[in-house]
Amino acid sequence: MDLAYLAEWANLLLRWLHVIAGIAWIGTSFYFIGLDNQLDPPRDGNPRVKGEQWSIHGGGFYHKQKYTLAPAVLPEKLHWFKWEAYWTWLSGFALFVLIYWGSASTYLVDPAVMDLSPGTAVVISAVMLVSGWVIYDLACRSALAKNENALLGVAVGLLAISAFMACNVFSGRGAFLQVGAMTGTIMVANVAMVIIPGQRKMVAAMQAGQLPDPKYGPWGKQRSVHNTYLTLPVVFLMLSPHYPMTWSGDWNWVVLLAITLAGALVRQFFVARQFGRTPLWLPAGATAVVVALMFLLAPARGPQLAGVEVPSMEQVHAIAAARCASCHAARPTDEAFAAPPKGVMLETPQQIRRWAAAIRQQVATEAMPPGNVTEITAAERAQLLAWVAAGAPAQ
Repeated sequence: MDLAYLAEWANLLLRWLHVIAGIAWIGTSFYFIGLDNQLDPPRDGNPRVKGEQWSIHGGGFYHKQKYTLAPAVLPEKLHWFKWEAYWTWLSGFALFVLIYWGSASTYLVDPAVMDLSPGTAVVISAVMLVSGWVIYDLACRSALAKNENALLGVAVGLLAISAFMACNVFSGRGAFLQVGAMTGTIMVANVAMVIIPGQRKMVAAMQAGQLPDPKYGPWGKQRSVHNTYLTLPVVFLMLSPHYPMTWSGDWNWVVLLAITLAGALVRQFFVARQFGRTPLWLPAGATAVVVALMFLLAPARGPQLAGVEVPSMEQVHAIAAARCASCHAARPTDEAFAAPPKGVMLETPQQIRRWAAAIRQQVATEAMPPGNVTEITAAERAQLLAWVAAGAPAQ
């Protein structure tokens, strides 16, 4: 078995694991945030209990209580929630290394953005992953932590800077995944470096017969809340490689910020509903952002093809053979692929006509070839677009 074939299997299995672990982590996070937001005062007046909730699910009743600081006695069995987060990051980082670092010249570097060597691109990427967490963590540990609005403003500013830098260093596709990986790293570091250590110290204090330091509760809650607002933007960024209209333009970093905002607004609506409120302006705002992007990102029609002669099928076939078939073939010659991406083959006229609509999208957004590795020209792109616009004629 060759290396590219094994890499395809690694891609599949890591992606599957990433989705499974991500579902578990997001589900747990959303559940506990929702539980916190819907606690009622304890009926028995227990001063140690901050709130409680009665619920029914799966044919049974549940009674949950949250303590203001800690119970009088530590139970023998205490459930922890951490591996969902750890495995989500481990699988996602491994996938990022396999695809975006392992094939940096294909997925991470775009000479039209910045002509980097693959090694340099990987180093910059790694530095951004680490520095993103360090800067965010320092901000959370500073005096800003006492003012959530000020901290939010700083966080949005840092996101804007990160998005602008990534989109002006890496390919559009690589930039979106880079910001997604940075955000995911911040989220899991919140768990591994703040939430879990604080909880361990609380448990250790109780085991020693002492009251836990009350500071660890607010610290953990703050990072958990941050994580819940980052979840939907990160999900979008993980899906973004499949939608080049979002990352292929000159203002892709603004698009990234806009959709991140839309995701945060949707999550805020979920949270508000947990408090019994229905602020419809939140989903309306998110919808307005997305609709505005749909119109702003729509490719221009007609004028760019003025004067372009519709090529023959033979000419289109020649362009595809020279610029596309190294990847989109039954046996790709590009070493990064063991099989044609998404099963799309462009070796015969019949195959090319079958995928005409997809070709138009990829060519118009300049998403393909990735990083223009096969050096397709603007004239060839115009010919392909003119051919598709003419109905993809067979002759």
